Amino acid sequence: MTSTSATERPAGSSGRAARPDRSRPAPTGAGRRRTTFRARHALTILAFLAPAIVFVCWFTYLPMLQGARMAFLDYNLWDLTSTPFVGFDNFAKVLSDPVFPTVAGNTVLWVIGSLVPQFVIGFLIALALRQRFRFRGVYQALVFFPWAVSGFLIGMLFRWMFNAEFGVINDLLMKTHLISAPLPWLADPKLAMFAVIVANIWYGVTFFAIMILAALQSVPDEVLEAASLDGAGKARQLFSIVIPYISTTLFLTVLLRVIWIFNFPDIIWAMTGGGPANRTHIITTWMINFTQQGNYGTASALGLIVVAVLFVFCAFYLFAMRKASR
Repeated sequence: MTSTSATERPAGSSGRAARPDRSRPAPTGAGRRRTTFRARHALTILAFLAPAIVFVCWFTYLPMLQGARMAFLDYNLWDLTSTPFVGFDNFAKVLSDPVFPTVAGNTVLWVIGSLVPQFVIGFLIALALRQRFRFRGVYQALVFFPWAVSGFLIGMLFRWMFNAEFGVINDLLMKTHLISAPLPWLADPKLAMFAVIVANIWYGVTFFAIMILAALQSVPDEVLEAASLDGAGKARQLFSIVIPYISTTLFLTVLLRVIWIFNFPDIIWAMTGGGPANRTHIITTWMINFTQQGNYGTASALGLIVVAVLFVFCAFYLFAMRKASR
């Protein structure tokens, strides 16, 4: 007969595993100190962020809410004694205005007419700057310089260049015998939109050159060398390797630039102020015009329309970015 010695038995008087003594309280000092430390740390961070939060809320979100509220009021700067609630009358006034179809068409022309040449020229410049040559850094600095200049200042510069009497554009065209008499670029309804689009193309090419050049740097040289050894020419490499490789960046860049051009009145306002005969007014410059007339209610309604359109573009952009990051 075999027997189990006391040393071989499990702990406990009856051979069962010993149960932990629950009568003793768990140590809580370290946990309390950790909780207190985290709370104090969070309060310290909040104290440092509080001035910035108050500043942003006071100077950004509060004016936005106030502007949105004015869109539903008869808010005229020249008569602030009475600002009754008018509901959606300001929106109806904007949409039924006979100038609105012209402004909407100008906005579409402004975006498409500026975007396509900016993209094509910026892409070509990025391809050229990707090559290694002498003084490439100097050329890059010269190409990227316009992006550091204010858009309103660019508009003033091109306003002088397109001047009908002493502008350099007419002077060059006449010296090359392309025109026989000076053209009133900014006074002719048929030429004014062309002039402001040319100025915006010159200003926005830099953005595409910067973004596309950064994307081109990520294309592996080994892949291009292998394609060249297989007999693929430069055009074949561009359309079969380079563009598909950076297609996501190109799409997001174009979408972001659409948002910016749509909400970019600086050049137009500096060059023509929306004239002549409203032929260069886009939605944002038209909104500025209402503001200068003191009609803040109508201008705020137009601003909310702009915000709604931009919200759609921004939502589409964020969705595309999320899809591209997967």
